[in-house]
Amino acid sequence: MESVDKRPRRLVPQACVWRVFIKLLFRGASRRARMALLHHHLPFHLHLPTMTAPRARARLLLPAATASTGLHGGPSPSQSTVNTFWQWAADKGAMASALMPGFVPEGLGLLAQRSISRNEVVLEIPKSLWITPDLVAASDIGRLCSGLKSWVSIALFLVFERAKGDASAWRPYLDILPHSTDSTIFWSEEELAEIQGTQLLSTTLGVKEYVQSEFLKVENDVILPNRDIFPSTITYDDFLWAFGILRSRAFSRLRGENLVLIPLADLINHNYSIKSEDVSWEIKGKGLFSRELIFSLRTPVSVNLGEQVCIQYDLKKSNAELALDYGFIEASPEREIYTLTLEIAESDPFYGDKLDIAESNGFGETAYFDIALGSALPPSMLPYLRLVALGGPDAFLLESIFRNSIWGHLELPVSRANEEMICCVVRDACKSALSAYQTTIEEDEELLEKGQLDPRVKIAVGIRVGEKKVLQQIDSIFRAREQELDGLEYYQERRLKDLGLVGEQGEIIFWES
Repeated sequence: MESVDKRPRRLVPQACVWRVFIKLLFRGASRRARMALLHHHLPFHLHLPTMTAPRARARLLLPAATASTGLHGGPSPSQSTVNTFWQWAADKGAMASALMPGFVPEGLGLLAQRSISRNEVVLEIPKSLWITPDLVAASDIGRLCSGLKSWVSIALFLVFERAKGDASAWRPYLDILPHSTDSTIFWSEEELAEIQGTQLLSTTLGVKEYVQSEFLKVENDVILPNRDIFPSTITYDDFLWAFGILRSRAFSRLRGENLVLIPLADLINHNYSIKSEDVSWEIKGKGLFSRELIFSLRTPVSVNLGEQVCIQYDLKKSNAELALDYGFIEASPEREIYTLTLEIAESDPFYGDKLDIAESNGFGETAYFDIALGSALPPSMLPYLRLVALGGPDAFLLESIFRNSIWGHLELPVSRANEEMICCVVRDACKSALSAYQTTIEEDEELLEKGQLDPRVKIAVGIRVGEKKVLQQIDSIFRAREQELDGLEYYQERRLKDLGLVGEQGEIIFWES
């Protein structure tokens, strides 16, 4: 779906030369398309941004007895409601001989009715049961949705059909959808206060602001001018609910014009112990000449009778993405990610040259670097940092004569002043970000150890701990680098060596005529 760029406030503006600021983005296409909305790269159910087995060092959040995590928050539907939905789906052509919907710790899930082998097809859903932009276009509000973003039209369709009650042909499906989830977009102000200072908070507020702006447009352009069509008042909360449903359940590979909700299939939950990144589902043809499209779901691992069938949503998603999209996080360092955002300021006197160099090497005016707990810095982060900080006596490297070789020079220290500046600025940014949190790591870990936390508070504490640990890690990396500055080899020394003007002991050699 469409994404939105909500750039964060700058933490440490640097004397008109360069900026470093921090921001959380969805991990994925072009650095998460700079923050966004329904832009899933999850397999889909996007229960979206995003696991691996938990490790003892990151004591996070999932109840010890729960092996899988889903998005089905709010009161669960009754058994009769689930039975009605199950029969409705079967009548519509859904085929699921090996499983059926049932109640699980997450709310609703898919339970194996027999032992199932790995990669066995367990579910097939015909296109007639999909909710797509084309289906909306052919609906009672189709003519009103012309020109709307795909996700907006489907969201409006969901709200419209839910408001129709028993008159809706989609009532059985709508009745089993959660009223809300533990996604941060549904948190109260008091709950959001628990993630004060985090990148997740700014991202959550940006997403909600975007959804509200889209709602106001559709309200003014579609809903209010057509009161005779819409059976009841549609509010922002209704629209946010539909957005949350899409964000958590729409299949990722079918974004944009092919955005799709698939009833029954979207009940499948996530299990962190599944490490396979293979796609567990596909769209394929069936019937005469394979003209009928069906959604086919396979099990990524073998499942015993009575167990829940799950998939891996996305091994690359950060905990912040998981919290935003589905309302859960995992106890895994790889999920603890902080995004450092670097920017070439337009006020930089060498802005044009730096931008040209950045673009020649696959970057732009702004670059985003995800840093995970326990992992090294991204390889291209230091070269970009050095480019952004380049100035003064080092600016000669920006001359066109160096254009084809400058990135190679930036992969190594340029000068002591340049290296010292990047260390200083990054460390200042980390300290500024850390000062925005209301608690320490020790206080948060004590809360987690005591247990008995509200699920949303548990998520908040886990997010806070993870972000702070990564910030401390970044700070320690650059603190150690500061201590090595006198021992580093810089451009001028390397150049003299290349020219044979440095002796074995590092002394500069001069020749006399």
